[in-house]
Amino acid sequence: MHANTTTLAPASTSTASVVFADETLRKTAALVADAYRPVWTGPSGEESSGEAVARHLEATAELLDKGGWIRTYDYSSDWTKGTDAADEDSMTVKDMLKSLLRMARDSVGTDPRRTLRTALRHVGEGSPHGDTDTDTVACEVLDLLIKAHTGSSDARAVPWSERLHRTHADINALLAAGARFARTYGPAAPNC
Repeated sequence: MHANTTTLAPASTSTASVVFADETLRKTAALVADAYRPVWTGPSGEESSGEAVARHLEATAELLDKGGWIRTYDYSSDWTKGTDAADEDSMTVKDMLKSLLRMARDSVGTDPRRTLRTALRHVGEGSPHGDTDTDTVACEVLDLLIKAHTGSSDARAVPWSERLHRTHADINALLAAGARFARTYGPAAPNC
């Protein structure tokens, strides 16, 4: 039997330094079987199908390929900007509103890149490919994959994704493995 390797999304420019082989998926399935609570049940109390979770993970990879992946956000840059609020006595109401809107726009930022966690959440919040339940289950699946991959019961996907040496290709490999796992080991969609 040949080991399946993960196919990376076309937008990735580097090769993943990690491979999630079939053995890792089998170890992950064992962790799911031993889990304290049902892995495939989200906060709504309803079960998500493996296919729905796989679609969520694939949409996350597409979102990261489109907008870009960033290991972590640099919130320290917000502290160095400072605010340049003018003295209210010297401003008209119109000037104050313009200044306030400018400050709000600057604080939101324009960087389209997302961390793994932010991308997973965005797919669950505003996408036809996921919801809160598939987001929660997808995160749990990725955590279990990383536990199986590293052999550490304390490992989690988001801190793993934030390691200094991690690449966008590594994140795509994780998401592809998660989708493959969900389709292979996840529950079937209910017949309605």
